[in-house]
Amino acid sequence: MATLQAATTSTGAIVSDPQAVRQLCENHCFGTLSWEVTDEGELTIWGFDDFEVYEARENGLPDYEGGIVTHEFLQELADHLEADEELDIQATGFTKCRFPVLAKRYVVRDGEVLHADLRSPTRSTSSVVRPPGGVRGDPVAVAP
Repeated sequence: MATLQAATTSTGAIVSDPQAVRQLCENHCFGTLSWEVTDEGELTIWGFDDFEVYEARENGLPDYEGGIVTHEFLQELADHLEADEELDIQATGFTKCRFPVLAKRYVVRDGEVLHADLRSPTRSTSSVVRPPGGVRGDPVAVAP
């Protein structure tokens, strides 16, 4: 069985109520990821795992039956960010040289949670531009 090799890191973001954010984080499980809220109120998340959040059971273990609650956690966290603060969380990973690779990003700002990953391909509207007399199959530039 192959093992996912992943890494997660975040920018630091200042929160309005450090104790409330500590309590929020303590009520959730982040796998093997670490988190910290400094005395100055800066929250950071990092480690060698995918960024998936579960609620914590009374014994502190993840509530896997309740499912992944990453978006709900981040939405609640958004209410605690100081004005003009942004928390940017990025995770990447792979399982040997197998498809698919892991890449996702969450940005929390202005009371909302933005998410991007590699799961939903979209049709490109780009076209290949060739110079006059250019060799077919040798694209020079991509134009929108």
